[in-house]
Amino acid sequence: MSARLAHICRHPVKSIGWETLEQVRLAPDQVLPFDRRWALAHEAAGFDDRPQGWRPKRDFVRGVASAPLMAVRARLEEDTGRLHLTHPERPPLALDLDSQTGSDVLVDWISPLWPNTRPAPSHLVSLGTAQALTDVEPPFVAILNLATQAELAAHLGQDLSIHRWRGNLWLDGLAPSVERDWIGQEIQIGDTRLCIEEPITRCRATEGNPETGLPDANTLGGLKALYGHQDFGVYARVLSGGEIRVNDAVVTP
Repeated sequence: MSARLAHICRHPVKSIGWETLEQVRLAPDQVLPFDRRWALAHEAAGFDDRPQGWRPKRDFVRGVASAPLMAVRARLEEDTGRLHLTHPERPPLALDLDSQTGSDVLVDWISPLWPNTRPAPSHLVSLGTAQALTDVEPPFVAILNLATQAELAAHLGQDLSIHRWRGNLWLDGLAPSVERDWIGQEIQIGDTRLCIEEPITRCRATEGNPETGLPDANTLGGLKALYGHQDFGVYARVLSGGEIRVNDAVVTP
């Protein structure tokens, strides 16, 4: 089977919701548009109001500290900046991401899902298009392999949702774990070229089930047993951009 682009995923607010897209336009040296454009700071963040640049993930509310966050789903209206969120244990929410009111209602909505042993959620922040609030500072796109996912799921003896991994582009039609051999090489998706830069090392957030919000899989133990490390997926830099769509052909090294 020829390799193809199987899924496009986006996470407008870091660790708070995922959505799928049918197509997107990538730009050179940019993340997937609107991916981690916003993040929810907590009271112990290393800045007062708005960060002056990229900040490490420890400054923000994230799934590793609260598995229930993994079950948030999102839908972003790009033209208005309005975000729609759902969760099995919370009422549906719609908010304006760049308003103080939106920040306040998100804090109220998230608080019941957040442990009281952690610094409390504080306020939404964004650096606009200048810098995404991703786990790493460079403007990478996260690429993952459905065959690696299937191999890990078989090892664990359970189904695994792709949304545990918070990736952007999922590829189908490849051998398991082959993506880790691509470091330093280029791939092509449709007319878009990307350079594979480094593996993605995983944390315990991936133990949380995106349907239930409950930790139910020893993902890190499975990765270690199968591959001898805790990496899943690779970061890529966009070299030449353009529109990509689900089912586009993928040319690999």
